[in-house]
Amino acid sequence: MSTTTTSQTPESEGPARPGRLIQNESTMEIPVHLLFRDDPDPVSVPLKPAVVGRRQGTGEQPRFRRPVPAKPRPAAQVDPELAERPARVLPGAAGVLAGACGVASCLASSWWAGVLPPLATEALRLPEYAGAGLGPAQWAAYAGAGALGLFGFGGLARGRTGRAWVLGLFGRYRGTVRRTGLMWVNPLLLRRRVDVRLRHWRSEPMPAADGSGVALRAVVLVVWRVRDTARAVLGVEDHETYLRECVEAALARVPVETPGGTRGSVEAAGDALTRLVAADAAPVGLEVFSVRPVRVEYAPEVAAAMHRRRIAALDARHRASVLSSVVDSVEDTVTRLTVRGLVELDDYERKALVKDLTVAFSAGCMDTVNTR
Repeated sequence: MSTTTTSQTPESEGPARPGRLIQNESTMEIPVHLLFRDDPDPVSVPLKPAVVGRRQGTGEQPRFRRPVPAKPRPAAQVDPELAERPARVLPGAAGVLAGACGVASCLASSWWAGVLPPLATEALRLPEYAGAGLGPAQWAAYAGAGALGLFGFGGLARGRTGRAWVLGLFGRYRGTVRRTGLMWVNPLLLRRRVDVRLRHWRSEPMPAADGSGVALRAVVLVVWRVRDTARAVLGVEDHETYLRECVEAALARVPVETPGGTRGSVEAAGDALTRLVAADAAPVGLEVFSVRPVRVEYAPEVAAAMHRRRIAALDARHRASVLSSVVDSVEDTVTRLTVRGLVELDDYERKALVKDLTVAFSAGCMDTVNTR
């Protein structure tokens, strides 16, 4: 390999121009469209080594630079300490007993103060008592008895099957009640009712696309339930709205089969949607069992064009089938005539016969189609 600094040229050719430092060096031109292309999704496209440089004529192998893989998308997370736990409640009999004691204490305080009506005294068979009047002690007894009655009867609650209560006190999670029947819950706790039954949701038409990017409208059926009530109620503002948004995001990522698609492709799309929605909804305590498209149709802006394309495809398929049947009939007719020795044909006569038979059979097929 030789190097030069300048190249000597005659005076007629102009002043001397600097030559290549390395005579056998070659460079590569990069197409402009490759400089401005969108990078593919590193999750869906496998990473390949990129060529850094190549020098021809030197026997040097191409040098490769392995691209740095992109970091995976972080999953949605809520407070790790926020998890469902059972709340402390008492049987309903305890609340009834406390309320009855509060009412009895109020009656006793009224009799003590001498303000109990005579009819009530006779009905309760209490001894006559002049009463000491309403003093501080009587008012304190009234306050204690009233508080006991309010706490006893105010904390009574009825639990139902398939329903739960998320309890909170001053913004702090205090547990979840999944019990059924009559029970007593602290009346100071804030109660939020949650439906924990198996539920299904049929969505409105949502935007989607097929593998070719054609705009579609899909209606999906989602079967789900609340698994962790604490995360569903406190980990997100509205878990039903969150689930709806997850379904819409999954439809934007998974290609849906066009109307009239095969059963296997529809099942594959449903499985992919179920996996994506279940993964996005799990951190907020929702358990998704299935997400299935139940109706898929073209978007209004492309419906007319796709309808014409389908009609054209059906027409082309029908013409191809008619042509195949005509060709088979002509071949069968000519073969029978020649094999049985009914006629002897040279090349010119064979071509003429094939032409006439093709025209006749094609006209007959078209007349049959028009009649139908």
